[in-house]
Amino acid sequence: MLRYCLLVATLLFFASCGGGDESQARTSDIASVGGRAGPTAFIHFVDLRGQSLRNVTAVRYSIEPKPGAVSRSVGITYSKSALSGRGYVAPDGDAATIPVFGLYAGHLNRVSLNFAFEDGSSQTLIADLVTPAYSDPSGVYGSPTFVKRRAAGSALGFDYFAIKSGLGSPVVVDTDGEVRWIAQGISSGVSAALDGNAFVIGSQTSRNFQRLEFDGSISQGTLAQTNYTNFHHNIDRGKRGLLAEPDALSNGVRNIEAIVAEFDAAGNILKEWDFSLLIERHMRNQGDSPELFVRPGIDWFHVNASTYDPRDDTIIASSRENFVIKVDYETGGIVWIFGDPSKYWYTFPSLRAKALTLEPGGLYPIGQHATSITSDGLLMLFNNGLQSLNQPVGAPAGGSRTYSTASAYAIDPTSRTAREAWRFDYGAAIRSDICSSVYEAGGQSLLISFATANQRTRARLVGLNAAREVVFDFEYPTTVCGTSWNALPVDFHDMQFR
Repeated sequence: MLRYCLLVATLLFFASCGGGDESQARTSDIASVGGRAGPTAFIHFVDLRGQSLRNVTAVRYSIEPKPGAVSRSVGITYSKSALSGRGYVAPDGDAATIPVFGLYAGHLNRVSLNFAFEDGSSQTLIADLVTPAYSDPSGVYGSPTFVKRRAAGSALGFDYFAIKSGLGSPVVVDTDGEVRWIAQGISSGVSAALDGNAFVIGSQTSRNFQRLEFDGSISQGTLAQTNYTNFHHNIDRGKRGLLAEPDALSNGVRNIEAIVAEFDAAGNILKEWDFSLLIERHMRNQGDSPELFVRPGIDWFHVNASTYDPRDDTIIASSRENFVIKVDYETGGIVWIFGDPSKYWYTFPSLRAKALTLEPGGLYPIGQHATSITSDGLLMLFNNGLQSLNQPVGAPAGGSRTYSTASAYAIDPTSRTAREAWRFDYGAAIRSDICSSVYEAGGQSLLISFATANQRTRARLVGLNAAREVVFDFEYPTTVCGTSWNALPVDFHDMQFR
């Protein structure tokens, strides 16, 4: 796709500070010996030489925003050990490579590199990096349609976010709508999570996963559980690892979208919650007939997100077909169930006994996605508003709404009540019936992905400030969920590699 990127200005001494005339910054001999293109226009490798590199403890680079841009500058810090661990420092310490990502495509990027030395002094060098234009093979992300552009001076707790794309790798976009990062070698970025400073991406067709670094490098892994067949929907942060939602084969029957599994970097399974077994056990113990509700081989549960809640050591899972359910981390025992009481699940006394009652004026979760716990302890989710699709013939599928919301709830497990603390419904003007997400960023700002707006033809990305006022709103064409299955904030402004 892109084979070159030019370093058009030799790295120049710009400034140094700290210490006297003999400070390590003032006597530095660090100089550029060239640069190399990365796998896409948004990544470049700057090569340096100099014995003074031995005394460097960290390197921070920043990329000057385009004229008129509102998003804050990219700012990435590498510790010396982080560069060494990634093979970017020569064994003798006299040469190093700085992976620079977050560049504008088709632009002369002014990049400042600041070197911190052991004696506390620092040195700044300037590089001008010309990048080729990016030719988007999907024809989607390069030309957003703006409903509202972010205004200069507008307060927002994030400047960059990653779109989980079914068309290739996750795509990092700034709040001005500029693509700032994309990678090669990934067929689908739907089942993806940001783990540290890299994406972990699960295969939609196997139990393999990939770790995609921001320098474009990729490593491979495999889930150790051999009866798992593939990843689907989210990967989320767990207690000790990452929470995945794999399908599985059990006794020759496909267990469809009813498992949450916690796995580590090596693919080892740390914990599993098979909701077919957990709900069956609960219903049977309470005198119900679980085979009427739990139906292996059918997409009866449809888990699409999971959240670890450290406050009470539990797992919250979103069952699109039924409800949001909280279970004990260790035992899998049901703590509460929260969902539309006009659905089929509520007809079973054993499940109804665990149900939360919503205070008047609130909206129950219906067809929800993207559960999370906010900084002030609320359960937040994207409230799609689409009734169940896979209930038994004649069973109640619950209600539907003509619009979607971001909803947050205060839950009292003792009284088994829930209160909708707030909702953002955008004037009840947008229906995104499947997929989609809402996630919190700094200062209680929110990023919303209306993944299937306008009858599943438009993916709409909306940023809200702490007062839940719209700061930006732009959209892309989509086919169902392909463009933006969901999206999450990424801190390209102050990312630390330790």
